[in-house]
Amino acid sequence: MLNFLPAPLRGVLAATLILTNTVLLFPVLLVFALAKLVIPVTGFRRVCTVVLNFIAYVWIGFNNTVNDVLHKVEWDIRGAEGLSPDQWYFVTCNHQTWADIPAIQYALNRHIPLLKFFLKQQLIWVPLLGVAWWALDFPFMRRYTREQLEKRPELKGKDLETTRQACEKFRYTPVTVFNFMEGTRFTPAKHAAQTPPYRNLLNPKAGGTAFVLGAMGDTLHTMLDVTIVYPDQNPGFWDFLCGRIQRIVIDIRTLEIPQRFLGMDYQNDEILRADFQQWVGELWAEKDLLIEQLKRSPSSLTEGDQVPESS
Repeated sequence: MLNFLPAPLRGVLAATLILTNTVLLFPVLLVFALAKLVIPVTGFRRVCTVVLNFIAYVWIGFNNTVNDVLHKVEWDIRGAEGLSPDQWYFVTCNHQTWADIPAIQYALNRHIPLLKFFLKQQLIWVPLLGVAWWALDFPFMRRYTREQLEKRPELKGKDLETTRQACEKFRYTPVTVFNFMEGTRFTPAKHAAQTPPYRNLLNPKAGGTAFVLGAMGDTLHTMLDVTIVYPDQNPGFWDFLCGRIQRIVIDIRTLEIPQRFLGMDYQNDEILRADFQQWVGELWAEKDLLIEQLKRSPSSLTEGDQVPESS
């Protein structure tokens, strides 16, 4: 443990080690990514996917080790028992800081399949990274605006079909799809501008999640509702690298996604859309209550404080 070192020095060391880890592993990842791209043989591509995911696991695992060696963080991780890397999951989480992502990776790495984010179709053309994202099976989705659909009605439903095709490979390889439902980090200014009915959260954006469940409803049945609380402060990513965060509470609720929302037509079914928005709103109200409880008593929740599961 090197947590006796000054915080700025630990931050520089952590950033240097993570950057070195990235520089060393990225060329290896790129070799397998290009091989997967140019050799369109299904069996070969599946082998490449296994290797590429392993590289990503190694990258995250090394970064977690750096955190353990340089810092002294009290991790309070609840609900990770019973999770499996052989299952399919949809994960959402409250979003306060860029430190949320490495914290989630620390809590869930190797407990569940590698986290995958839905990306805009245009990002596939980002030099090097676009190929890496494609190789790691990050699904690219194409969304059409209302104005585009009004001008070209034949495009209606094409975005969902394109996403379904992009997710076809997930039928054979377990995957975790990750999405911050709030769409942006929580700040007091954003909270004041939105005036949501929650004390600790911004309004959730149900449409993105509905799009995922509409495209992958035949494989995604389980949601992990992750709640992160930093009891002592609201840190930034540099604070995370410097080890200034003393305690992190991560609560994981495993929820079965209601059958009526799997494969739904969110865009065209107004009744189902309202039903889904209400369900998400109830989830968010429960999460807001849970955050209050964790902030009040970060070390434990009494039996009477347990938050009920939504149905």
